Amino acid sequence: MTPDQINTVAQALVKAEESGIPCGLISLANPDMTLDEAYAVQDAFVAAKMARGLTRIGWKIGLTSRAMQQALNITTPDSGVLLSDMVFHTGDTIPAGRFIQPRIEAEIAFFMKTDLAGADTTREDVLNATDHVAPSLEILDTRVLRADPETGRPRIIYDTVADNAANAGVVMGAEKHAPDAFDLRWCGAIVQRNGVVEETGLGAGVLNDPPTGIVWLVQRLAQYGRGLSAGDIVLSGSFIRPLEAPSGTQINADFGPFGRVDLSFA
Repeated sequence: MTPDQINTVAQALVKAEESGIPCGLISLANPDMTLDEAYAVQDAFVAAKMARGLTRIGWKIGLTSRAMQQALNITTPDSGVLLSDMVFHTGDTIPAGRFIQPRIEAEIAFFMKTDLAGADTTREDVLNATDHVAPSLEILDTRVLRADPETGRPRIIYDTVADNAANAGVVMGAEKHAPDAFDLRWCGAIVQRNGVVEETGLGAGVLNDPPTGIVWLVQRLAQYGRGLSAGDIVLSGSFIRPLEAPSGTQINADFGPFGRVDLSFA
């Protein structure tokens, strides 16, 4: 893809978000695009948002579970950027029309106290650089159609990555824990939608250990001379399948001793 093509797609994503009408499959219009080009579109989309006054506050890691990777026929996670208009808190109500087709995932959020960079980053480095961890929900949204209406072809990894890894929001729980206070592999959640338990999962579903997702992200960013910054929020990856959350949905995520997150959609 040429720089002009990349910017054109990024602007289409901006327009889709503003209008609430998803754009067509990026991979269908650009059948030869590569994963690097998909990340270039993501960068251009994020840059367009930041040009309008938003700031980067962290990162999300997606597609960390084996089931989600198999569904998209991939063997690696993906990542997206958290922006300053994406933060919500437990107990909040999402205004009607705020998102196009929101879905919910349960995650452990890491709050960084120091910068972290380098291809040789280890799990111990991640824990040493983390100020605290907290229960959280990620709000996914899609600025790209989930499937092409004419061919029925579904989105693929290039569409998802270009679309900022389907990232739209983060909902923070009130609890804060030292990164070594819990065995994060055994931290999980019981997630109810409108009073019905829809999903349960454990942190081990995230690459066997949530800090492993952070290691992957730092090592990926190192390829581009980038890293994490002190103050960043990093969503380490979901350990449940995405739950549809249309208007009128109530979400309650019980993380046991780790905390809880509650959210409503008007």
